[in-house]
Amino acid sequence: MNPVPEPDASVAEVENEAEAQTAERRPDGEKPQDPKKARRKRRRRYVLRGLLAVFVLVVGYVGVTLPPYLTAPGTDPFAARVAEWARDHHMGMLVTWLENETYTAPATGGKLNSGQLAQLKSKNQDTSGTRENLKLAPADSPANITPFASGSVPGEGVFSPAVIGPLGNPIVETAALRPDAEHTSNLAYVAWLNQHALSFTLNPGYDQPGGTWAEPDYISPSMRDRLVATWNGGFKVSPDDAMGGFYEDGRTAVPLVDGKAAEVFYKDGTLKIGAWGRDLSMTPDVAAVRENLNLLVDDGNVTVGEYDGSGADWGYTIRGWYYIARSGVGVTAKGDIVYVGGTELSVYTLAKLLKAAGAVYGMELDINPDWTSFMTYDGLRNPQNLTATKLWDFNPPADRYFSPSDRDFVSVHAR
Repeated sequence: MNPVPEPDASVAEVENEAEAQTAERRPDGEKPQDPKKARRKRRRRYVLRGLLAVFVLVVGYVGVTLPPYLTAPGTDPFAARVAEWARDHHMGMLVTWLENETYTAPATGGKLNSGQLAQLKSKNQDTSGTRENLKLAPADSPANITPFASGSVPGEGVFSPAVIGPLGNPIVETAALRPDAEHTSNLAYVAWLNQHALSFTLNPGYDQPGGTWAEPDYISPSMRDRLVATWNGGFKVSPDDAMGGFYEDGRTAVPLVDGKAAEVFYKDGTLKIGAWGRDLSMTPDVAAVRENLNLLVDDGNVTVGEYDGSGADWGYTIRGWYYIARSGVGVTAKGDIVYVGGTELSVYTLAKLLKAAGAVYGMELDINPDWTSFMTYDGLRNPQNLTATKLWDFNPPADRYFSPSDRDFVSVHAR
């Protein structure tokens, strides 16, 4: 009768026997190590080596990719540069999550502080000279804005000259007012620009959209003569935060998208705003097109509600109903340009302010305190030693565009 075959030894038993035999042959006479403990030690070594490898890779990746952002030209602060690096390296959702998690809603109610009241009072006093002494035609000045908040505050919504043109009439005027009926301890700011007296240029940034262009990415010395204003561009076109395109000088950096809100710059220096492909389209006299999201004011109507809209209206970054630093631009029925900015605006309040300022078509531009800015300049009087004046107290310095800018912006010159 055949003997019953013995079962094969398991892999673990074979390993244990091999380890035991090895231990028995140790010349130093030390007590053999428990096989199970030896296996655990090996596993720990493998895990630690793996973690170390990941750490080295992460540190190496950051060490290679982050420094160019920190050393790039321009005036962007450290935190903004790190955030840009993260967004450009597949961590945009993390940045947005952090922004949303750290958001603190502004206080409602309250009164303006003494500094804000003094700012409004200066509007009433018209520090640039009384209107009676200026050469004014009815079409030369904007209509004052009716405040949203109750209670009379001297100077609220009142336009006053910020730049006087070569003919003696105001070509840029500014106003300030409480942004809505609830946030009464803060101000929003409006600039009105006389289209007939001004020429508008889109200046590409060295990163947005990137590349080499005929227009410089900063206010070069040759551009300072007759310079009167600049303002910030829109969301990034690469990656597609703006959900729209960028075109200039016959070149398309990012394809234009029909239906998106667009600033359209013409070769004669004029600027129009509307929905690309519907209100405005490519013609031989178009010099540049800058798209950003959807129109907030369309044919005189606000297109978003207080808590509605979508990412196409405010972008897939911080939520549209959050009150943060925002900016926007619009065109009036007369063809003049209005810019709106402030530190505590929702998409809805931005849209309402654009309409209140006279915009029949209006769009959002960039957001957050590190990216929004509007400056006026005395390029008509002292172009070689320009003085820049901020519209409000945003983070970028007043000389932001005197050095290379990573993002596009608009420069405005007197004709």
